[in-house]
Amino acid sequence: MSLLHPGKTAKIALVAALLLAILWLAGLEWFTRSIHTATPPDAKPADAVVVLTGGTNRLETGFALLKEGLGKKLFISGVYKGVEVKELLDKWKKEDHGGLDCCVVLGFEADDTLGNARETAHWMQEEKFASAYLVTANYHMDRALLVFHEVAPDLTITAWPVNPEGLDMENWWRNPSYRSVILREYMKYVVTLVWSVFA
Repeated sequence: MSLLHPGKTAKIALVAALLLAILWLAGLEWFTRSIHTATPPDAKPADAVVVLTGGTNRLETGFALLKEGLGKKLFISGVYKGVEVKELLDKWKKEDHGGLDCCVVLGFEADDTLGNARETAHWMQEEKFASAYLVTANYHMDRALLVFHEVAPDLTITAWPVNPEGLDMENWWRNPSYRSVILREYMKYVVTLVWSVFA
């Protein structure tokens, strides 16, 4: 038998709901600010450059980093999801890249971020690589880093966030498409964070 009066129980539930809502909104504010301020690090050579397909500007950035010598090889994970991969590879082959064609490796097994991390970790282990730049969208980066660190804690993964075409982080909430993307990614990040803490 409950010792609390039904009215008091309802008030406690309401306060708890309000606190959770405030916490959720504060987390969303931190998350969007983190995206808005995300910038590439000072460039230092790593063993590899890893690109997660599925968004604009990722592959172009990965190819540019490889060309600049910031990685010995470029690994593109989740190729089957990226319809732009074939077009960019065809364009890459038509240009002069000083013998770098040997250094582009495609991964076809991943169909989500966890799959990207597992596929990349396996490839890096085979290559005996220990460090990589991770190229993905700025809104996806925090979750991707959590997953990669959980799957392969011994690897040194450095974020190289890219801003998708059309994404204005100062006004993301005004665009229905990007509002949906940011809110969905935030919820995925929260779930991944809880999973990484309690797993």
